[in-house]
Amino acid sequence: MLKISQDSYDSIRRHGEETYPHECCGVLLGTMAGTTRTVISVARCGNTRQDSPHNRYHIDPKELVRIQREGRERGEDIVGFYHSHPDHPARWSQTDLAEAHWIGCSYVITSVAKGKADLTNSFELTGSDENHKKLIGEKIDIV
Repeated sequence: MLKISQDSYDSIRRHGEETYPHECCGVLLGTMAGTTRTVISVARCGNTRQDSPHNRYHIDPKELVRIQREGRERGEDIVGFYHSHPDHPARWSQTDLAEAHWIGCSYVITSVAKGKADLTNSFELTGSDENHKKLIGEKIDIV
């Protein structure tokens, strides 16, 4: 389960609207307790994808390292990632699965229809390794 504040949830959805018709992306920071990931803060990232930013995203590894370091200084870990699907459903694609590598983390997807955030879903990346990973739908608890 993913626990997230209304402010953080709204921030993710606004980010998708602001970057439309391109995908937005970002990092969820917080704590893990068992199978519950609690989001404490959200870090917006730039989509560095040059070839198809309307249906793919990429986070610069240097930016990710910086976000992880800053989070750890506050006692937060990376608990997930988010991105938007402009004019596409809020469900993962084969590309999303192929490019997801943080097993045990949440992957949040917001569909943005004609510039307006629509549905937001979350999926947990499970499995023992890259060859056995899968994305499983998970509940979002807005607190």
